Amino acid sequence: MSDSTANKRISERDKKHLWHPLTQHKTHSEMLGIARAQGALLYDEDGKEYVDGISSWYTCMYGHCNPFILERVMDQMQRLDQVVFSGFTHEPAVQLSEKLIEVLPNNQEKLFFSDNGSTSTEVAIKMALQYHFNKDQKRNVILAFEEGFHGDTFGAMSVSGLSVYNGPFEEFFIDVERIPVPTTENIEQLLKHLKKRLKKNNIAGFIYEPLVQGAAAMKMHCAEHLEKILSLLKKQEVLLIADEVMTGFGKTGKYFASDYLETKPDIMCLSKALTAGLIPMGLTTCTEEVYMAFYSDDVAKGLFHGHTYTANPLACTAALAALELLQTDAIQQNIRDIMEWHRKFDEEIKHHPQVSNTRQLGVIYALDLNVQTERYGNLRDKLFKHFMDRGVFLRPLGNTIYILAPYVTTREQMERIYGAIKSVVGLV
Repeated sequence: MSDSTANKRISERDKKHLWHPLTQHKTHSEMLGIARAQGALLYDEDGKEYVDGISSWYTCMYGHCNPFILERVMDQMQRLDQVVFSGFTHEPAVQLSEKLIEVLPNNQEKLFFSDNGSTSTEVAIKMALQYHFNKDQKRNVILAFEEGFHGDTFGAMSVSGLSVYNGPFEEFFIDVERIPVPTTENIEQLLKHLKKRLKKNNIAGFIYEPLVQGAAAMKMHCAEHLEKILSLLKKQEVLLIADEVMTGFGKTGKYFASDYLETKPDIMCLSKALTAGLIPMGLTTCTEEVYMAFYSDDVAKGLFHGHTYTANPLACTAALAALELLQTDAIQQNIRDIMEWHRKFDEEIKHHPQVSNTRQLGVIYALDLNVQTERYGNLRDKLFKHFMDRGVFLRPLGNTIYILAPYVTTREQMERIYGAIKSVVGLV
């Protein structure tokens, strides 16, 4: 790199070669250069400070550059950095499996590693379809919620219900049927519909974001209604796939959103906070019953899916350190503190005429502004700029503003987030 190039700003050099995710570059060509991060704070190339109010897409829940996690990973780097996971194994993967099984719902027994949230759901969908195929059952339909989001790879897109992501690809999708998220008003009709639909006996699995639909603007549904759906489907041998990529690892106030439900999933999808945002990794877990449908003398009945960086030792070490932190009294107290701060903030803002709805589960808090707008319309851009100008990083979804800040966020930092939101609705 030449001296003249090195002296240019990060944001200027970015434009030459980089193509960013979820970005229409013709209308959004400017990218903010982030130079460093620590705890709940990001710093741009000019030194301006921002509170990371969404944990950089729900990953850095223990804060950026957490010294405890960094030290553990740096130590692992000196011993084993990467090795093929087909035909080999290693201590970080084995230890992570042992520690995760202790906190996962008690029916989970097997872990399959991949690279990210999308691939974790991709593996789950393949597991569900091949499970029935291996048992000579013709079940080729996946059931999913309307407005769900499960990732950007083809299987994950197929079961997602957000057309802005899926439009050009829908003719290539697997066979998916959607049902509305359960409410008090529709639950009985929904159960009636499902009982009738299940008579065709061709639904392989049901994939769902338990209790909170993240990309759908943090829409929430209650455990009581979801439990009725899961219980009914379970009786008909439909595999239950809980996508906890967003909700997992303490965000809902329990280790997993599935912990609020009596009927446990057959398959779970994990990523994001799994490795505390340090290194990409996905994980698909399942019951012994699911695993045994692939356990055979017939090689073709195996799950032929693999990734180059499957169970990367550094990622496994980061996940182990993150899990250890999650179980500490300090982090658990921080989670309780944030939940209480959100409750008090909600009391202050929920009756404002510019606020049409508020909701909270664990450390996840969302409010809807009383205005109609498109998901990626001008309001979203104006809100984003409003927050960034005030040193707060939030990514509104349409008219929805949500908070999912790191567990290490201080009261003062959270008040900065609340203050930026209150200034939007004219409270300050």
